[in-house]
Amino acid sequence: MARKETAADAANPGRLKQIALTYQMTRRADSKIGLVIAAVGIVTFGVFLAIGFLIGHPIYLGILGFVLAFLAMAIVFGRRAERAAFGQMEGQPGAAAAVLDKIGRGWTTTPAVAMNRSQDVVHRTVGKAGIVLVAEGNPNRVKSLLAAEKKKMARVVGPDVQVHDFIVGTGEGQVELKKLRTTLLKLPRVMQGPQVTATNDRLKAMGDLMSNMPLPKGPMPKGMRMPRGGGPKAR
Repeated sequence: MARKETAADAANPGRLKQIALTYQMTRRADSKIGLVIAAVGIVTFGVFLAIGFLIGHPIYLGILGFVLAFLAMAIVFGRRAERAAFGQMEGQPGAAAAVLDKIGRGWTTTPAVAMNRSQDVVHRTVGKAGIVLVAEGNPNRVKSLLAAEKKKMARVVGPDVQVHDFIVGTGEGQVELKKLRTTLLKLPRVMQGPQVTATNDRLKAMGDLMSNMPLPKGPMPKGMRMPRGGGPKAR
């Protein structure tokens, strides 16, 4: 029992420190975060307290209002912190992969399944909505990357698996980074669990960019550059 209490006490400072760091990070991008959270808490508590006086139960409604005010403050803080994080990630390489990795249970994400020399990249995630390809980079260039990846996957998973593709950005027909997770979660579920697992297994057998990339054994000699092609050709 004492060990459990000690572990809980040790974890609390870590959680508080994490909340403080999140608040500081959010405040850099959202200077009004403190005022907004305070206003939400005060208004929520005030409304319930006023209702309590009107119906003759100020203590009961005051306690309920305090709990709900704390909950409302936590929800608002979480959403604004998430928005601030997306704002800082916007335009950074690999930002979409970070969002996909945290989309939730039932999704399997493989970052950088395709890439070109301009560092435009395509990520893949698989769930009950089917296969979703998410591209980052120049919209004109990533279209060819998406088309090539679709063609390659079609030989492995067949035509029965639904494939969606999105380009992350703020232009017309693109999906903003902060809306990417919501967009994917709104997709209709067209596959059952066993089919999702089978699709993932087939795609894993196909490999991805990182696993297929040839790497030299041992340390690379000084001054040596990586070849522009995909490695030495077999004779």
